[in-house]
Amino acid sequence: MKMVDVKMVDVTEKKDVFRLAKAEGFIRLKKETLNAIREGKIEKGDVFSVAGVAGINAVKKTPELIPMCHPLPITSVNFDFELVEGGVKVSCEVKTTAKTGVEMEALTGVSVALLTVWDMVKSLEKEDGFYPNTAIEWIKVVKKVKR
Repeated sequence: MKMVDVKMVDVTEKKDVFRLAKAEGFIRLKKETLNAIREGKIEKGDVFSVAGVAGINAVKKTPELIPMCHPLPITSVNFDFELVEGGVKVSCEVKTTAKTGVEMEALTGVSVALLTVWDMVKSLEKEDGFYPNTAIEWIKVVKKVKR
């Protein structure tokens, strides 16, 4: 029987330095849904405010969700939401001064923000019990800084 060695990466000897990561993603939505967001007519409330708060919570809980992530002192989280042709673009920028980067925190934040957008608008997106037009796409790290 093979034994498996499970451990976190040892960052003990690394120095704390400034770290920044920015992730982006996109949720494809119907034109009518985008208009309802724009006009503030979503029954559950302000889509971007709720999604931003959910994303911030997700950033802070990343080490609880992704087992090998180190807990980090998050010093800043910023979300941007943009209505664009065909959907909503979401970006999440996370900063810290730590021994390891914050890419996973930024990716987790943008992912949860996109899921929250979906939850907020799903009644408008649903057709015959399904979501034929709705899709979360293109989640990726677009910026990483270490200095």
